[in-house]
Amino acid sequence: MRSFTAAFFNSKLLYMARVTALKKITCVSNLISLRTVSTQKRACPLFFIHPRRGLVDEKFRIVVTNLLPSQKVTLHSLHQTEDKNFWEAFGHYVSDEHGTVTGTTDESLGGTYEGREPMGLLWSMRPAPGSPQGLRIRNRDILTPMVVQISVYSGHLSEGFSEEPPLATSVIERWHVAPGVKRIIIREEEVQGTLFLPPGPGPFPGVLDLWGAGGGLVEYRSALLASHGFASMALDYFAPKGLRMQDVDIAYFEKAYQILQNHPKVQKDNLAMIGLSFGSDVTLSMAAYSKVIKPQCCVCISGSHVVPIDKSLFEAFEEIQKLLKNVRMNEENQIIQRDSILPIPSDPALKVDVGRIKCPLLLVNGGDDQSWPSVESAADIEMMMEKAGNRHLLTVLTYPDAGHLIEPPYSPHFRATNFIRQQTNEKIVMLWGGQTKPHAYAQEDSWSKTIAFLRQHLCFSSNFAKAKL
Repeated sequence: MRSFTAAFFNSKLLYMARVTALKKITCVSNLISLRTVSTQKRACPLFFIHPRRGLVDEKFRIVVTNLLPSQKVTLHSLHQTEDKNFWEAFGHYVSDEHGTVTGTTDESLGGTYEGREPMGLLWSMRPAPGSPQGLRIRNRDILTPMVVQISVYSGHLSEGFSEEPPLATSVIERWHVAPGVKRIIIREEEVQGTLFLPPGPGPFPGVLDLWGAGGGLVEYRSALLASHGFASMALDYFAPKGLRMQDVDIAYFEKAYQILQNHPKVQKDNLAMIGLSFGSDVTLSMAAYSKVIKPQCCVCISGSHVVPIDKSLFEAFEEIQKLLKNVRMNEENQIIQRDSILPIPSDPALKVDVGRIKCPLLLVNGGDDQSWPSVESAADIEMMMEKAGNRHLLTVLTYPDAGHLIEPPYSPHFRATNFIRQQTNEKIVMLWGGQTKPHAYAQEDSWSKTIAFLRQHLCFSSNFAKAKL
């Protein structure tokens, strides 16, 4: 922890939010355990969490000891987001004959998750009762950790947590940046983004990171990739400040790629692209058509090859607008967008010519994606690449009952959230799809396989030093 900045020690957000409840707490925490000054005639519970400070894709271990044998308890997590909304999760446990609950091996018998789910207190989080509808957690300030309060309560509780004194409580920090990762703002040749460099001398393999049509600069995936040894550049391309959609075309992405490629700490000929949703469409288009962008591999999450980006984004979205007549709305007034480009067109001119792609390609899809027909698109991409003779470059991961927003692991599942269409400024509720537990599995499994895929094809070396959190 010697390389920590002062920001690593200022995580008091949730203590302020629950000051009333915390006045009732009879447990005092330290870095290793929590001891309760009990008013009952029994031993004080001991509460172990390790690690208390770690990356967001790192598992932690919870053990509660000194309970009564076969005692019913509830493990509860609470997080206040950047927009000041509270999210929570909880699981019901019964201690063993020694009075111990072990979160990694014991089963939750109920709550927001069930079964042996050591990370259920994170991925099953949902807005606390009374919260606004359609919320989603998006971490904009990636230099500040996600702070989560973990508590253990007597009995099996499902509500009223702020009104009950916990047996023990502690706070954990979940970081997107490992110590030593550098964040560099990019404002060059009209290109806007953020470059994250791993600690160490470098040079490092590079990744150009593209999010979807929600717009804005989304940094947390790039920060996490840098924490695993990749120089990753999050690109703001959908509605960058000072530029119109008419100004963003192939040349914009080529400039961004060259900026990343020419950085002295980036391996010039060892770059990849990763895209989510509409960012996948851009990634496939650049890999197929650009004479400048020559990635060593590509990762496309919940995307499609329909509507090639061989023109400006404005022109591309004019074409997409014509397809939105097929959009449906369910009984909850949530937009189901997946039908907009179904059936997948047979006319090659309406699709990216994926037969031109010459690098390994990983597709990650959710079987219950309600926003984009990613599974149908993957099947057509496979058929096109088979016909072109480059099918051997393709790897497809499809996760049944996962939705559209497949993010880094242990992120909560967002089945439907508020959404603003950047091109029309229309406010809607978008149905992303997915069921919570299988979606959580998809995020964990696909992330580890994505990291492995990038390392396999980017000549990854250990020439970086990730400090311990």
